Amino acid sequence: MNEMRGHMIEDTIIEQLRYIGEDPNREGLEETPKRIVRSWEELFSGYKKDPAEVFKYFDSDGYDQIVLLRNIELYSTCEHHALPFFGEAHIAYLPHKKVIGISKLARLLEVYSRRFQIQERIGEQVTSAIMKYIDARGAACIIEAQHLCMMMRGIGKQNSVMVTSSLKGVFLEDPSTKEELMRLIMK
Repeated sequence: MNEMRGHMIEDTIIEQLRYIGEDPNREGLEETPKRIVRSWEELFSGYKKDPAEVFKYFDSDGYDQIVLLRNIELYSTCEHHALPFFGEAHIAYLPHKKVIGISKLARLLEVYSRRFQIQERIGEQVTSAIMKYIDARGAACIIEAQHLCMMMRGIGKQNSVMVTSSLKGVFLEDPSTKEELMRLIMK
């Protein structure tokens, strides 16, 4: 980020601190605008990443069964309230002729979750990318997350967990394949 733009953003954060009733010059807050900008660079790094660059694939050598990465930690930011949501994602695909390195599934999730988001969209983006870039026979992304916008403001429901699924290809069309996936996730 260029230096002039960085200072403009820091000035905006200073004004936000004043808006909520804080003194941006008090000792504990003097460096806060700079820290927030640095934090945003990490939290929203997904905007600078191209999902196509995540994929490194290999010949499947005939492997045609479910590939599943379970319990992937997920951290994102609600686009409606600018508050975090967090949980776990389970990403699966059925290869056609290509398989990908397993870490690439977690990296793909990071590309999309490190943006202002809604949970539903993350799953759709992940499965669409898998279908597009490796021509999978099916793709699935199930996300279970807690949203601070539900927990610390508004309705204040502390134990609520939102579950979303995006299923494509055989996971959507074939009930037995979908059932096998759900059994694998629940183990």
